[in-house]
Parts: sequence; C-alpha cells; structure tokens
Amino acid sequence: MKIALTYNLKRKDDTKPADYFSEYDSEDTIGAITSALRKKGHSVEAIDAEYPGIFSYFKKNRVDMVFNIAEGQHGKFRESEVPAILDYLNIPYTGSNTFSLALALNKGLTKKILKAENIPTPAFQIFSEGNETLDPNLKFPLIVKPNCEGSAKGIAISNVVNTKNELFKKINETIGFYRQEALVEEFIDGREMTVGILENGKTTIFPILEIDFSTCKNSGEYFYSWRVKEYQGDMELGLAPIFNCPAKLDKHTEATIKELALRTHHALGCFDISRTDIRLSRDNTPYVLEINPLPGLNPGASNYPLMAYAAGIEYEDLIEMILMSAFSRRKGLN
Repeated sequence: MKIALTYNLKRKDDTKPADYFSEYDSEDTIGAITSALRKKGHSVEAIDAEYPGIFSYFKKNRVDMVFNIAEGQHGKFRESEVPAILDYLNIPYTGSNTFSLALALNKGLTKKILKAENIPTPAFQIFSEGNETLDPNLKFPLIVKPNCEGSAKGIAISNVVNTKNELFKKINETIGFYRQEALVEEFIDGREMTVGILENGKTTIFPILEIDFSTCKNSGEYFYSWRVKEYQGDMELGLAPIFNCPAKLDKHTEATIKELALRTHHALGCFDISRTDIRLSRDNTPYVLEINPLPGLNPGASNYPLMAYAAGIEYEDLIEMILMSAFSRRKGLN
C-alpha cells in the first residue's frame, strides 16, 4: 500500500512553555513507524501536519491509507485537524474519527460519558471562571488539571491540593496559563495502571501495565506528572518509575480493569487503538481517569508498545496490525 504518515514533530523552542511540545512525537518514533511499515512492504512518506500545504498535498497525492499520529496544533479539538481534512477528501486513516478524538481530549465531557455509562471515574467539577462555588461533596485531596490537554501537560505535584486556598490558587493559575477550563477531581491515592486496546480482526486487550513510583521518592513524584513523562528514566532526577507488565493483580481485579478499559474504548467510540489510564484505590476500586485514542508509539519508551510486547507482539507487527485494522474497517470487514 501507499501510506502517508502524518505527525507533529517534537522540537525545542525556548520561546514556548516547557511542556508546549509534549504531545508531539520524536524523530525516533516517526522513524520507527516509517521503518516498520516499509519492512512490511509498504511505500511510506512522512508528512508533517504543520506543513502549510497539507490539504493541497493530499488533494494532489492520493494514498491508500494515512497512518495518523498527528496531535494537531491549536484549540480544544486539535487532534481532529488532520482527520477532518482526510474525511473531507475521503481518504482513510488509522485510529479514531474526528468526533472521538475531540471528545477524548476534553476530560470533563469524557467523564460525563463515563458516568452515564456507569464506568467509575473520580468525582469532579469544571471551573471556567475560577470563582465558582466548590461542590461541597468533593473531598480533599483534589487534583487540578487543564481540561483539554494530553501528555500530563500542566500537571505537577503541586496540582494535588488539600485546602480551598491552594485549590483556587491552582485553578486560576491553570485557567490563566492554559486559557481553558480547569478540571478538578478527587485524587485517588493508590496504584497507577494503563490498559491498551487493539482491534485487529478481533478485540485484543493487552496485559495491564502498572507504573510503580516507589523508586521516585527522591523527586517526590508519585503519579504520572508531566515531569515523570518528560524525563522518564532519569535516575538522577528520581524520575525512573518501574514498569510491571503484566501488573501483579488478582484475577478478579485484573478482569475488572480490563473490562472497564474496553467499555471506555466503546463508550468514546474509539477505533483501532486506545490506551486507558486507571487508578486503583487503596480499597481495590478501579477509577478511569481518561482515555487516549492516540497513544504514544515510541518503540522503547511508550506504554502502548510495552504492553504489546508483553502480549507477544513485535513492534513491526503491531504497526501492521493497526494499519490493517483501519484497512479492514474501510472495506467493511470489521
């Protein structure tokens, strides 16, 4: 097949905030996906989604399929930018559609759907102005997050607060800096899990990955903050969590977590792949935090490939499975 790989390239720019490019992909990831597709016999051209003539490119250069990892550039619906162009031009692409991508990026709307589907998620409140009355039913500690960001952008240890004064200070900082609503939710003290879904003719739920932060005590990081994600593996900074895959869980808890991940995947209308983040509380209750329909695909660092390896899937085969899932959908085979 003739494939175009659409991406946003992570780069360094001192004029931007430190986390500005966190959602974007590295040259290593782009190269790995391109190499994997070529090894499977496909013709591949990598297209930067920031290329100003991307619409004209696809209008003039027809391809059989787009392997899309582009995060988009601007606004609350940015992950839908490239898929919207491709939909308009009737060009098939891997992964979820414009609606699901836009929805999943909005944490508050996602959580409303989870609640409607009886999928447990931490109690929450959305703040638009920063002076709203706090829901008296919310229990401290609370965590404050930008409502429409990924890759833990805007999330640090200081975002976990224990008093109203701390809370409203952080809410207003978040609204002011990220120019969007702030999500406030109850912080679930417990274990961090993530679950990958792959549709490849059948639905595969990967072994659950647990991120153990017990080795991060020197840094004070005890959950997946932006610093942990950005500097993951840095021993000197104390940002080298342990990855256990499969997670050490009893059979009942394992089955419950996998079922919640699959239900979340279906509730948001995701296609081909997704990764759902879950916190397991001290009383062994799993809570869905969010879902990522565009999980990272770096072969050596991203959680999604790590789970695939634990399922016995090599990287090149994983990339081909994602591609063929989209191809089969296009042909109406699944």
